[in-house]
Amino acid sequence: MRRSYREPVETFATNVMGTVHVLEAIRATPSVRCTVVVTSDKCYEDREWPWPYREIDAVGGREPYSASKGCAELVASSYRRSFYPAIATARAGNVIGGGDWAEDRLLPDCIRALTAGASIAIRNPHAVRPWQHVLEPLCGYLLLAERLAENPARFGDAWNFGPPDEDARPVGWIASNLIERWGDHASWEIVSGDGPHETETLKVDASKARMRLGWTPRLPLEEALRWTVDWYRRQAKGEPALALTGAQIVKYCGCAPA
Repeated sequence: MRRSYREPVETFATNVMGTVHVLEAIRATPSVRCTVVVTSDKCYEDREWPWPYREIDAVGGREPYSASKGCAELVASSYRRSFYPAIATARAGNVIGGGDWAEDRLLPDCIRALTAGASIAIRNPHAVRPWQHVLEPLCGYLLLAERLAENPARFGDAWNFGPPDEDARPVGWIASNLIERWGDHASWEIVSGDGPHETETLKVDASKARMRLGWTPRLPLEEALRWTVDWYRRQAKGEPALALTGAQIVKYCGCAPA
């Protein structure tokens, strides 16, 4: 998100016009039966409130990243109403899992510090986010696509995919839990500075997906963190990333709903 402050034009070009170009290509391809556009839980207008956001809440955004994701939601809605109804949007909570090396994301930043034997730098340990393993929303996206292809009028809409409310945890709690699982006398520290605005609490209400899609999370947060640490530990020892990921997908498919 901080990169969007440095590169706002690229951010809007990618997230807004990128969505337009993809939907235009799909509109010109009759064989495509349905489309799920994945945006972000950051697409909501930041109200600074403690309640989970629902799909009926306004999209918007204070900073370029959030605003561009809100715009992508409007683009998808426009194409759904103007050209073909088989378009849905998906808004996931903060995902964790092996193989993520992106910049300015808590888990990758933590793993980089832990593998280097350095202290983890935390900007805002009290910020609350809706954490979930990446396989949870991916399962939801596939389920949504199946239902959307069968019944565009019923499922062509916006959908939240997020964890139970008790799995919305502060950043400091995540870092401490990760350190406990990693070991090696690791630690975290708060870094000060005048950084860009970040909302204090962000949660999403996934009741709609649970009731209308039958989607239910399978991994409690502590189990998701265990899977994540296990993936990075084993990958660092030389196990192939593809094999590790494939094994976790198979394991996930055999899990009962939490």
